[in-house]
Amino acid sequence: MSLFDDPDTARSSRSTAGTPLAERMRPASFDEFVGQEDVLAPGKPLREAIERDRLQSIILWGPPGTGKTTLARLVAKATKAQFVSFSAVLAGIKEIRDVMATAEESRRKLGRRTIVFVDEIHRFNKSQQDAFLPRVEAGDIVLIGATTENPSFEVNAALLSRSKVFILRALTEEEIVRILERALTDPVRGLGTEPIQVDEGVYQAIARYSNGDARAALNLLELSTAGATSPVAGGSKRVELSLVQQAVQRRALLYDKTGEEHYNIISALHKSMRNSDPDAAVYWLARMVEAGEDPLYIARRLVRFASEDVGNADPQALTVAIAAKDAVHFIGLPEGNTALAQCAIYLATAPKSNAVYVAYNEAAEDALRQVADPVPLHIRNAPTRLMKELNYGKDYKYAHNEPDGIADMDCLPASLEGRNYYRPTNRGFEDTIRKRIEDWKKARRTHEPT
Repeated sequence: MSLFDDPDTARSSRSTAGTPLAERMRPASFDEFVGQEDVLAPGKPLREAIERDRLQSIILWGPPGTGKTTLARLVAKATKAQFVSFSAVLAGIKEIRDVMATAEESRRKLGRRTIVFVDEIHRFNKSQQDAFLPRVEAGDIVLIGATTENPSFEVNAALLSRSKVFILRALTEEEIVRILERALTDPVRGLGTEPIQVDEGVYQAIARYSNGDARAALNLLELSTAGATSPVAGGSKRVELSLVQQAVQRRALLYDKTGEEHYNIISALHKSMRNSDPDAAVYWLARMVEAGEDPLYIARRLVRFASEDVGNADPQALTVAIAAKDAVHFIGLPEGNTALAQCAIYLATAPKSNAVYVAYNEAAEDALRQVADPVPLHIRNAPTRLMKELNYGKDYKYAHNEPDGIADMDCLPASLEGRNYYRPTNRGFEDTIRKRIEDWKKARRTHEPT
């Protein structure tokens, strides 16, 4: 538990040596805030509530580095209420109850409400979240919860029903570039007093790598400028694209305690399962689990493998992978290790097909490359009289009324007629699907007029 610093003091402290650039450049007003115009543009309800100090309980849901904590600081700056900040990573039930008791007394004796900001609220369990509920209902506190997880699954339903959820999206590349440019030119909080030249394409490369995360982008900019040692005219340092790429590599190596092996071993796991080698698959899985890898990361890779490399050769594979993900999420580690192992062995021993993966990629390429043809009239719905007059649904053939359950009717746009994306293999259940599709094609040909 901690109170946010006074905004003026915070601004001054952010310029001190050793403070990360991302923290120094945190917006101190809405004028400096980049992105989220759909919820924070002038006149929008959330911004109006903050500026007029009339905020009610809210949940801020969005990826890292999109402005959740910054919004809380803007609330702290604008409000006359007591403002208390929690980190769900550090605080426990005792701290929560102490603050709730203080908030109740403050409102009863002084008529002053308390705004409570809970960062990473999804990390509080249900009983911890329940501790907020009576005070929210009584109006003693206004709760601001920040989460990167879907609040429908991670926030107490009763608490969620008494809060308004605002979704913060990942920042665009253009927005990230604006933040980077400001950081490099700001002489007070940024790098504006340092003689730095940035090569063309550097900002865009950082923006792409940061994946909509302003904090990650500023950290990478700071790391890149720190490594820029080659002097240019006037004594300036030059940030080259290759320097950014090196910084990205160093960051990736530090991402996981196993460093580069994080990527090597997940690759080994994938390729072992793809090659139907259950012994190698369970070995590489154990290496990752025992090294402390996030089990949900492993589960996500297994789910992807089930649809990409097994597909309809064994449709049950995706069900097994989802079940393993749910089991790990439910019981965690170490108990969840066998669920992951069961899944990896199942996937390794399942028949393999990437026909679904290939089909999607080819269809996506056509969807992006070809003209977006309109939906053929005969397979459009016609719920209104006008639409029927415009021939919506005309000549549609109801498959169930056809002798073989197959209508002689094209469903692709005319420009893609005859395109064959899904080509099932003869392995596993996909062999049954392949024969079924061949029979359907024969049935359609018998229905064609002579």
